[in-house]
Parts: sequence; structure tokens; C-alpha cells
Amino acid sequence: MDAQREAVFRYVERIGGEFAGALLEVESGKRADRPELQKALDLCRRKKATLLIAKLDRLSRSVAFISNLMESRVEFRAVDMPEASRLTIHILAAVAEHERAMISERTKAAMAQAKARGVKLGNPRLDNGEAARANMRAADDFAAKVYPIIEEMIAGGLSLRAMAREFNERGIRTRTGKYWQAQCVRSLILRYTGL
Repeated sequence: MDAQREAVFRYVERIGGEFAGALLEVESGKRADRPELQKALDLCRRKKATLLIAKLDRLSRSVAFISNLMESRVEFRAVDMPEASRLTIHILAAVAEHERAMISERTKAAMAQAKARGVKLGNPRLDNGEAARANMRAADDFAAKVYPIIEEMIAGGLSLRAMAREFNERGIRTRTGKYWQAQCVRSLILRYTGL
């Protein structure tokens, strides 16, 4: 992302342009629902500005999406090919769309072959519920060990936040070794009491 942003900034400096604004989109180019892109398009329409993107294939890998963008009232330019014509952009979008389909087909074929060889696909931790049950038992054991300390703090009138601070000051960490927060204390109370 930083390299793409830097490429856009360098391009604007090189052509002597002026920024109307900068938005960062982290969604995949294969997605059509892109809220930050929509904000950028709206900004460009209002300011009559050109939408600059670092790379065409980061914008979209869909010919239909690119075509719709070309038909909108927003000019756009890809910094990696600033002189590209409408025809060039259509061709490159078609190639990107085709490559996306090819990658998907290769991935599906490789997964089918692996499955045929007996390879178990997916997250092995989810395949066996024993790991989840062991995690639940460990959480219950930890709650049983720590709850007597919480009862003392409740009797002392401490708030959840004050309890978390007290645990941290005593050097007692959560079951996962992290610092306590009020929500951690609340969750442990609920786990132990079953409320």
C-alpha cells in the first residue's frame, strides 16, 4: 500500500498536479462493493478531479466494472500506464479478468487433486472438536482459579476497571498472557457464574 501511495504522490509531483484528497482502499480488486472507492468517485465528481490509482489491476479485474467506470462522469488514470487509451484499458481489464478466472480454476483443480490423494482440506484444528473442548476446559479451570480473587475485589467494592488494574499491578495476566481489561474481568465472571 505504501508503495502504491508513493507512486501516486510522485506522479502528481511530476505532472505538477494538486491533490483534491487521498483515500486508501484495502478491498480486493475483484470485489464490486468498495466503499472507499465510491467515496473517491464522489469526491472526484464534486471537485471535477481525475481519479488516480497506482495500478489498473488494483482498481478492478472486471471488464464490466471498468466499463461502468468509463461511462461514469469521472476521469481516471492509472499511474503505471498514464497514457493508456480507453481501448488499452478495456484490453488490460479483459486480460486481468481472464487471469483471475484462470487462477480460480487452477486453485480448484489443485484442491480437487489433493483431495483425491487423501489430503484433508481446511483448518485441521476445526476438523477435530477436541482442541476446542480442551480450550474450553482450560478457560473454565482458569476462571475457577482466579474467581476467588475476584470475589475479594467485589467485596471490597472495586469496579471492573479497578479489578483489571489490580490484576495488572499484581502481575497476574489473563489466561492468554495478556494485560487485563474491564471486559476480560466481566467475561471471566460470566464464565464462572454461568450468568
